[in-house]
Amino acid sequence: MLKYLARRLIFMILTVWIISVIAFVVIQIPPGDYVTNMVTEMMSQGSDRIDPAVVKQLRDQYGLNDPVYVQYYKWMKNIVTEGNFGYSLTFRRDARVLIIERLPMTFLLTSSSVLFVWLVSLPIGVFSAVKQYSIWDYLATFIGFIGVATPNFLFALILMYLSYRYGGRALIGLFSKEYVNAPWSWAKALDLLKHMIIPVIIIGTSYTAGLIRTMRANLLDELKRPYVDAARAKGLSETRLIWKYPVRYALNPFVSTIGWALPGLVAGEVIVSIVLNLPTSGPVLFEALKEQDMYVAAGFILVLSSLTVIGTFLSDVLLVILDPRIRLE
Repeated sequence: MLKYLARRLIFMILTVWIISVIAFVVIQIPPGDYVTNMVTEMMSQGSDRIDPAVVKQLRDQYGLNDPVYVQYYKWMKNIVTEGNFGYSLTFRRDARVLIIERLPMTFLLTSSSVLFVWLVSLPIGVFSAVKQYSIWDYLATFIGFIGVATPNFLFALILMYLSYRYGGRALIGLFSKEYVNAPWSWAKALDLLKHMIIPVIIIGTSYTAGLIRTMRANLLDELKRPYVDAARAKGLSETRLIWKYPVRYALNPFVSTIGWALPGLVAGEVIVSIVLNLPTSGPVLFEALKEQDMYVAAGFILVLSSLTVIGTFLSDVLLVILDPRIRLE
């Protein structure tokens, strides 16, 4: 087990490094950079001429004249040795401070969405398999596909309207005005939970249908196994039989989806956060990509990708614990 964990840890570090290289290079593929965008914006606002010496000084100051591999080396070296992600040219702040400020709410929202997906998908998937081709099976499938077909931003606007229409106010943001800058308390925590309901439902709904179908298909396959008939012949109750054996084995692909679901949930969080004005990494990442603020964008992508890789690692470990038939080699 320890050898397996060590090997997986090495692969995790290698994967995160490759992701950091790809992210840093891809961000710089579009023509120009932050200084170019700034000069273009200044000229569009009426500036007749920008001194080339000033432009060169800015590019030298921020290291934008260095080759890409030199910029990457300096950036990664500062992260490893000093924990310094660079300076945000757009927000005029340390990129690490921005990431630390926004990451907790992003992690809370994403993990809550994963929990929501599991709590909804697992029982509905089991029920659909047990009641195959019943009206309830078709109803669950229909509702699930409606959730997949509805874009996140449209779903967000609909729920905002309903909360304003029947609740008296649109539940935007993660805190009410009186709690935005207030110290943490039980009242602030309850206010946060109240405001998280809508974004969690929006982000999680699109993945719920897919996991319902996955659980349904896996459980139907397990219910046809000979050991199920043998357990019934021994007089084991149907409920205990289903949850003790077939559901446990059907969970394998269900658990393995944690890794690939996280990137999609984070991507959905970006759109939802912009629409609902949430204080997460989404709006900051979008603005950094738009302005080619490479240190903030690459830093967020690196951290979020690391969390995704960790999620994949945890799903692999859970699979080993869940099913002893899975070998570690």
